[in-house]
Amino acid sequence: MIRPPAVAGRFYPGEPERLASQLDSFLAVPSQEQRIRARACVVPHAGYIYSGKLAAAVYLRVEIPPRVILIGPRHFPRGAALAILSEGAWQTPLGLAQIDQALAGKIAHACPSLREDPVAHSTEHSLEVQVPFLQRLATSFTFVPVVIGPVQYAELEALGRALAEVILADPKPILLIASSDMNHYESDAVTRVKDRKAIDCILALEPRDLYDTVRRENISMCGYGAAVAMLTAVRQLGASQGTLVGYATSGEVNGDLDQVVGYAGIIIP
Repeated sequence: MIRPPAVAGRFYPGEPERLASQLDSFLAVPSQEQRIRARACVVPHAGYIYSGKLAAAVYLRVEIPPRVILIGPRHFPRGAALAILSEGAWQTPLGLAQIDQALAGKIAHACPSLREDPVAHSTEHSLEVQVPFLQRLATSFTFVPVVIGPVQYAELEALGRALAEVILADPKPILLIASSDMNHYESDAVTRVKDRKAIDCILALEPRDLYDTVRRENISMCGYGAAVAMLTAVRQLGASQGTLVGYATSGEVNGDLDQVVGYAGIIIP
């Protein structure tokens, strides 16, 4: 099965040349930091005009291994709440990105609540916008896509433990990418305060604190479930803290400070 692009021409350019040119403009920024072999990262997923530079800043700091696990939110109420795709490829204007069938099978076996569900993935942008960055940076790679709808903490924890189990059992590196934007559609000032609370939980690798803080403080962080699962996994993988690469809001691009979306880029070494 080949999944066609759902948001090409909207979230990012639909023409190969324009997309490659825009990605190269983001990725051409000189960095004083050496790339590291990270366990995981948090990357925003808005339209490239808003969050592309910050996403690039994260990807420029990490080594992209041959295998990647992408987890993110399911924004639309269609399909399973924990949905994986285990075979086929995703089409982008840059070509086909192959799903890692063997790795996906191991993850599905370790987390029985995952459902094979192309419907949940068909129109979702949170993972799709990450793929062109990986295509531009990696010589070759395969990936496993997982999207998360409304579920309870125990299910997110179980997913995180399953991911850690699979990664620990594999001798080769696997990068875990949690795709998420931060608070949505409040003022820039309010969003920055709310987002700092969520970011602090992520940097401290505290999945339960993040889950509780997002819900208690009404932080509309769309991918907090993915971040909770990722944090659960990296704690088992031996990580001790995260590093904030950068933070921005949409107001910095369009000048509207009354209703912004926040974006954070975080690396977990």
